[in-house]
Amino acid sequence: SLLLPLSLPLLSLLQVRGSSSQAREGLKRHFSELQTAVTRLLTERLSVLLSEVDVIEQDSVRPLDDCQKLIEHGVNTADELLREGEVAIRCGLGEKEDKLGSFTKKALQIQLDSLPEVPVLVDVPCVSAQLDDSLLYALRDRVSRHGSVSSHPPVQIEELQERPGSVLVRWCKVDDEFAVQDYRLQYRRSVSGQYEDTYIGPEQEFLVLHLDPHTDHLFRVCARGEGRTEWSPWSVPQTGYTTLAPHEWCPGSEGYILSSRRNIAMRSDSSPSKAGVLYSNAPTYFCGQTLTFKISATGQVDKRDSIGVCVGCEGEAESLQRDQAVCISTNGAVFVNGKEMTNQLPSITLGSAVTFDMEVVNLLPISNNNNLSDGGNFKLRVTIGSGNREVVFDWLLDQGVDCLFFGCSLAHPGWKVLVF
Repeated sequence: SLLLPLSLPLLSLLQVRGSSSQAREGLKRHFSELQTAVTRLLTERLSVLLSEVDVIEQDSVRPLDDCQKLIEHGVNTADELLREGEVAIRCGLGEKEDKLGSFTKKALQIQLDSLPEVPVLVDVPCVSAQLDDSLLYALRDRVSRHGSVSSHPPVQIEELQERPGSVLVRWCKVDDEFAVQDYRLQYRRSVSGQYEDTYIGPEQEFLVLHLDPHTDHLFRVCARGEGRTEWSPWSVPQTGYTTLAPHEWCPGSEGYILSSRRNIAMRSDSSPSKAGVLYSNAPTYFCGQTLTFKISATGQVDKRDSIGVCVGCEGEAESLQRDQAVCISTNGAVFVNGKEMTNQLPSITLGSAVTFDMEVVNLLPISNNNNLSDGGNFKLRVTIGSGNREVVFDWLLDQGVDCLFFGCSLAHPGWKVLVF
């Protein structure tokens, strides 16, 4: 008893130092990645702008180079003709006539007064770069407000309840000034693995399915404020587990196809005339729990259809509308020990969720030694919910039970029922 008070300060110290170390590493990693990304973006933009300068320069210089070459060619030709004329003047009388004739002929062929048009400076590109400081100011403003450090997250996990093959996670908002738009729940195995999203939405509880019994899992939750895109810091991770085996349908039943986890049953057309009742693989429903049937596909409604719980499995029964069973038909009728109640629930449609909750109503003494299995008056208070309505009644049994089977009977193919 002395170890618990002594260990609390140590655990608190470890949480403060551990979370501070993680926050420190997270900040360094994030800003390093951000710096690398910004540098890459600036380098890419600079490369694009420099390429634009190169293209303008090349396109503008090409005609000017051609013009320069024409002018140089004309000047060289005139210079050669001038030298040829000087030679003709200095030569003897015998050769002078021929050389002057050749000079005159070439001079007539060369257009010394014709030059290509040279554009004026205002028509020639003058390359410049337009840059301003608005990006720097905007970046400085955004960087100054980027990220935050908090000592307490605005939401914390409040409760973890074990369910068959699942854990019900409940959380609450601890910061009254934080206006929540959505919550985000993640979980992972405590020994290894990465966190994965399991729920995003406005509700403050969620049933995490498909968990292996006797295996620790870590759960954490965060929130997103109204009109915001970023998520809040994560809550302190909480460890939860379930010792209860998951609900499973019994394999090998005629007329039904089961999923790999055996928690989804689909009514097939392999036995359209008679399929009987599909029961659970074991009596895994205990009083005090909530048993849920989720309808993910529908078929034709039949008054013989039934979804519910029962004391035992009767292989020859065609429906749960019998003794020692409570059920709801797909048309919304409720049956207790084979008798239809006057109260009726909404018809079962695509997406419907039918829930069964039961609690023991104490009628002691049941027998001389208070043993449930010895018989006597045993009463369960049953609540069946469907849609936004529910019915509550007492189910009287001739003997005590501590666990129940569940089952369904669907006359026509197409129905698909998930149980959890």
